[in-house]
Amino acid sequence: MKKNKIIFWTATILIFLFEGVMPALTSQTEMAKEGIRHLGYPEYFGVALTVFKVLGAIILIIPKAPKRLKEWAYAGFGFDFIFASISHLAVDGFGMEAVFPWIVFAVLVVSYLYYHKIYDSETI
Repeated sequence: MKKNKIIFWTATILIFLFEGVMPALTSQTEMAKEGIRHLGYPEYFGVALTVFKVLGAIILIIPKAPKRLKEWAYAGFGFDFIFASISHLAVDGFGMEAVFPWIVFAVLVVSYLYYHKIYDSETI
């Protein structure tokens, strides 16, 4: 059980850092805004995406957050990573920008699977 918790918290903290902390600190930089424009999205989309990423990351990191809310956060991040990859493939073609979201998606899947390994066996 201890190994499962270590794997879960490692993966979840990585998601929290990538999807909560980094967007919160960098979303208003010119580089981030240009990245959103480069993909063809309006600037307000970047703001909304940042708000939802930060909220989702907070939900994942809070142990006592409602399970249903956590499921929505996991689903939202999954869609985010899939569509980020599709956007980069459509605009930039195949490259690291299109592959990286799948790497983070794999970390998300580890977090999700170990969340259920830990918390389905005990009551919160």
